[in-house]
Amino acid sequence: MSLASQPSLHSLPSLDVHNLNTSPSLHQCITTIKGHFSSSSSAYVSALAVDGDSLYIASSDGSIRLWELDRARGNQEEQQDDDSCSGSSSTTVADTNSSVKSLLATCNGGLLLSSHQDGKIRAWRAGSRRRDGATRQLVLRAVLPTAVDRLRTCLLPWSYVEIRRHRRCTWVHHVDAVTALAVSPDGALLYSASWDRSIKVWRLPDFRCVESIAAAHDDAINALAVSPDGRVYTGSADKKIKAWTRGPGQKKHALVGTLERHRSAVNALALGANGKVLYSGACDRSIVVWESAADGRMEATGTLRGHARAILCLAAAGELVCSGSADRTVRVWRRGGAESSGYTCLAVMESHGAGVKSLALVRGRDDGSCSSEGSSALVCSGALDGDVKIWSVFILCL
Repeated sequence: MSLASQPSLHSLPSLDVHNLNTSPSLHQCITTIKGHFSSSSSAYVSALAVDGDSLYIASSDGSIRLWELDRARGNQEEQQDDDSCSGSSSTTVADTNSSVKSLLATCNGGLLLSSHQDGKIRAWRAGSRRRDGATRQLVLRAVLPTAVDRLRTCLLPWSYVEIRRHRRCTWVHHVDAVTALAVSPDGALLYSASWDRSIKVWRLPDFRCVESIAAAHDDAINALAVSPDGRVYTGSADKKIKAWTRGPGQKKHALVGTLERHRSAVNALALGANGKVLYSGACDRSIVVWESAADGRMEATGTLRGHARAILCLAAAGELVCSGSADRTVRVWRRGGAESSGYTCLAVMESHGAGVKSLALVRGRDDGSCSSEGSSALVCSGALDGDVKIWSVFILCL
């Protein structure tokens, strides 16, 4: 997919944005984690995931690296009077033979899940602590679809579906890159979306594929998000966002809504404000804000503008949302702003050397509360040049 931006979206009003990015003290780059290079080419950062104090960094070369966030907090204290962004390195904890497309750390079960270009999903656990104090490697627990699923379906003629002319495959397989992963609120289901236009549902913890929605979109699916009430949102290169849900007593998910506002491919989705707000980023350089209506459906309420090129990634937590773009910048927005409505642009971070492909947001306080001076958050951003930057963003109380 080309990173070239498409014409900007004009059908929705821009939301009132209060730009507070006037003081360098509001944000600071505290660490740059340098990319690793092979003899032939450099690998770009394809995904980030935070699990407690661990930041996992996935790359297009199939590797997964680990960096401890405690080091970022230490650097933050050391650099309070220094504008420099110190360099650092990470440790490779897993290697695969297929480019990683997305990462997901599960809250219960202690699993790290990775999806790949080869159409497979890999489930990892942290290995035993080593006596020499070295970083614990990830241990591969399963590859989805599992051998049990493959055997179970290959023996049943009705399990085969036609994926292209003269080629058939069982329904448990993704036949193109798996681009996004999400877990249901109760941790019982894993959702995967693919460039093959399908959505698959896997049961945890036995990793059995229990449902497949073929041709869920008219083009590749790039993004996936699951709300606290269990509604599943998918974003696609067909410019659409679709909402899916499984009613009480139902075994299959059904399409319950199609959201259309973007003029080009939807690249990223994120849920904020406890699932009441959905953000979508696309190649049209806009972030559309969708808010939950009284009947539960999402309605477009406006757009956040400021990026000069395609939106490649989003991350949200509480009232904060971060956006990464092919224009090499990261923007941090706060819902509510300086008044009761609108958004505040807290920071524009500009020191990446290439487009920003992945984001992770870590709030300083789990309850989202502020002290009298304010609170802070860590923003982790991974770029197409292989570097990851850790930013500290100061958040003024409303």
